[in-house]
Amino acid sequence: MRVNFGAKPYSFPMPVYIIGTYDENNVPNAMNAAWGGICDDQKIMICIDSTHKTAANLQKSGAFTVSIGDASHMAECDYVGIVSGNKDQDKVSKCGLHPVKSEFVNAPYFEEFRMTIECRVISYDPQTCCLIGEIVNVNADESILDASGKIDPFKLEPISYDPVNHNYLKLGEIVGKAFHDGRKFK
Repeated sequence: MRVNFGAKPYSFPMPVYIIGTYDENNVPNAMNAAWGGICDDQKIMICIDSTHKTAANLQKSGAFTVSIGDASHMAECDYVGIVSGNKDQDKVSKCGLHPVKSEFVNAPYFEEFRMTIECRVISYDPQTCCLIGEIVNVNADESILDASGKIDPFKLEPISYDPVNHNYLKLGEIVGKAFHDGRKFK
């Protein structure tokens, strides 16, 4: 038997994206966003409410970064999600994050987060809160690379947001091989 919950924003896994932007005075801001994902080979989509400081910043600068929240920095991820950049311009330094200017776009990423997607704004609709960004570069700290130079998700330890119970979850184990295991049904 199934249980109906009605229209809810429930999906698993939900990312923990830390969005980095600069304001008009080059003050870095970070926010936590869970409603988003890759929507094309070189595009990312994120829902950002128009009242957020991040929304104002990215509309002015035309750029943003998306750092992948990880288990080692869960508290920092949560903090930048519960403190508004509209009310506290110093929230980035208060939680110990160190902004680094992207080489590719006019936005900061944060030294502590070991993987970041650097983006240009393609479009932002304040009515729908839908941000579409062009992926310009992905940077990763060498500490999360495997022997072949690829990003190792187990070293990264990405976390996801549980929208039902309001928890953060850590990536689990490998359960199969993509583009392979389904072949048994051919």
